[in-house]
Amino acid sequence: MRDQPSHSPPPEDVLEIGAPEQFAALAHPLRQRLLFALGHRPATVSRLAAQLDAKKGNVAHHLKVLREAGLVHIAETRQVRGGTEQYYQRTARHMVVAEPQAAGTAAMLAAVAQELDRAPVEPQLTLRHLRLSPARARRLGEALAALVDDAEEDGAEDAEEDGEGDGADCGEGGKAGEEQPVHGALVVLYQQAPPTGTSNTSA
Repeated sequence: MRDQPSHSPPPEDVLEIGAPEQFAALAHPLRQRLLFALGHRPATVSRLAAQLDAKKGNVAHHLKVLREAGLVHIAETRQVRGGTEQYYQRTARHMVVAEPQAAGTAAMLAAVAQELDRAPVEPQLTLRHLRLSPARARRLGEALAALVDDAEEDGAEDAEEDGEGDGADCGEGGKAGEEQPVHGALVVLYQQAPPTGTSNTSA
């Protein structure tokens, strides 16, 4: 029996985060990582626990919090030997936080740090401090976002093309595209806060 359900409702395209329970749900690294993991296909508690190297009880608890916040839902339920198997899915492909809160941002960065620590190949991590005019900063942000969006679309198209290939080459259900490694891309562009105080007098 395959882990992935054969039929599941497609997630919404964009969900705007704004409710207090949603902010609270995002304020934990494991819940952020669960959302990362569910960004491509539905999965069971067992599969998520193995993928994230976490205990099943912890995964089940945090999925419950995410579900109550409306960030994930049960896409399919199957009867299997010994009980019921539930497949969880994100409610949206993209989640937009209009007004990020410190706790959620800290949890997301902690989740990314854990992902980097477990990455099988050396990640690319670069931090630069640039002097930019507001207009150039805006153009840079738009260019970075467009670059990632294009890469995401190309990956989705490649997966669809591979899935249409011959079953003997792609395996059961044409899964070759889905078997490609998943990469995380964190795009952050921020303006540093100015120094507190205005004293610039020299000694």
